[in-house]
Amino acid sequence: MTRSAPNTTSAGSSLFPNNPLPPRAGAGLKTEHIDSILTDDYRIGFLEVHAENYMGDGGPPHRALAAIRAEFPLSVHGVGLSIGSASGIDPEHLERLARVVERYQPGMVSEHLAWSSHDAGYFNDLLPVPYNTETLERVTAHISQIQDRLKRNILLENPSTYVAFEDTTMSETDFIREIARRSGCGLLLDINNVFVSATNHGWKPMQYLRDFPLEMVEEIHLAGHAEDTDDEGELLLIDAHDRPVADEVWKLYEIVTSQVGPLPTLVEWDNDVPEWPVLRREAKLADAILDRLGPTSMLGSRHAAE
Repeated sequence: MTRSAPNTTSAGSSLFPNNPLPPRAGAGLKTEHIDSILTDDYRIGFLEVHAENYMGDGGPPHRALAAIRAEFPLSVHGVGLSIGSASGIDPEHLERLARVVERYQPGMVSEHLAWSSHDAGYFNDLLPVPYNTETLERVTAHISQIQDRLKRNILLENPSTYVAFEDTTMSETDFIREIARRSGCGLLLDINNVFVSATNHGWKPMQYLRDFPLEMVEEIHLAGHAEDTDDEGELLLIDAHDRPVADEVWKLYEIVTSQVGPLPTLVEWDNDVPEWPVLRREAKLADAILDRLGPTSMLGSRHAAE
């Protein structure tokens, strides 16, 4: 991955120049946790923020994030670029993202394989795209545009999905692999998304992981999901980010880690956010797996196997 040039804060302190995320567990940064994180004996591996929360020019959010950035590596995760939109990338939004990236020099920048805007309309959701040649060319062009502006490669996250398109002509794993090959972007493997989508569509998560280009993965996400039912009364999983990581997702994470080695791993918890010790406990579970399986991983064969 191409790294940005060294930068400093206005006070002149280093912002981890050219320092990618460590192969440890991280957590999503929440304002209510900042004091606990800064005073905790457990030093979390890294912290991740949603870029859209820091697109203002200043104020308390930036003061708090500057304090965190002086102590910890940072990852910036976008939720609003709408990479899959047929309307194209909003240039003003991209400029705001670029300012966040330039200001904080994160170890990684990532976005979703999804769309959330069309013309002047914006949706509070990450909507799926059909996997076909037309979408492939559009998404690849959008990622290239983003990377050119940011002057670095980004990571693309696999989605959690609830519907499939009739005009899909390739598998999700082949679609993602080809985007990464054409654009040069890296991949963010969200293992909870894999489990959610597999359950909702009736396929096996291990088959997905065997087909996924693990050699292109640079970061992993873990999260909790909620159970619901669809209109036919069948089980429907929701990527809710409001509870601990499920046992089935931890098992998949162990399998992936045993194959690819230790990678930066984020525990996401965005709704019904608990006190910091609860999120810290989840991060320490991921750290334990990284410590146990990482050193003996099969780095020469980055393919998931049962």
